[in-house]
Amino acid sequence: MSRPFRVDAVLVQAVIAGALSFAHLHDLAEAAGQTGWKAWAYPVSVDLLLVAVWRRLRTERSGLAWFWFLVALVASLGANVATAGLLDLEHVPAWLRIVVAGWPALAFLGGTLLAHQPAKRPSVPASEPKPRPVPVVNRPEEPASAPEPQITTPEPTPALPEATTPGTTPAVPPALVDHARKLAADHRTRTGTDMDTATLRARLGVPEDLAGAIVAQLA
Repeated sequence: MSRPFRVDAVLVQAVIAGALSFAHLHDLAEAAGQTGWKAWAYPVSVDLLLVAVWRRLRTERSGLAWFWFLVALVASLGANVATAGLLDLEHVPAWLRIVVAGWPALAFLGGTLLAHQPAKRPSVPASEPKPRPVPVVNRPEEPASAPEPQITTPEPTPALPEATTPGTTPAVPPALVDHARKLAADHRTRTGTDMDTATLRARLGVPEDLAGAIVAQLA
């Protein structure tokens, strides 16, 4: 179902106002010496500058946009007021001819600056990420480690003396006698009896005559 056509009063008013302003700018440019198509190009230039300013003001309220808005507004409003009988269009002053002649360069500069200058985007503060809660993991208690066994370093066995000839009493080093005395004391503590020669010989790994000499010194 098609909608009924209705005339928008605001749109009609905008068209009428635009047409009148367009005609006033044309008349002023023609009176200032711009004839032919050049007189029609002036109102187009002013209106295009207003459109460029309006588009910039929608995204950014900067000082540059407001400046060129005032320039385009003065050009449009000044032409409307000047053609209302306050200015003799037959004898336009020289300064107005200069302004009209320099308007194309001024409008080109304003339109270029508005079109090519990047608009400033509002800076959005970056929201700081909230720290995530760290899950608490209940770890099982580690069992107490068993005490390490103490390793006793065996005492070094004294060097055995060189073999002696039969019939002679071998010389016993004092360190070997001390070591044999410790072994005998340990044997007495464990068994309650004195260590005999055969046992001492087996523990020390020495010849029989040397074991007898050591036992003689331990007695």
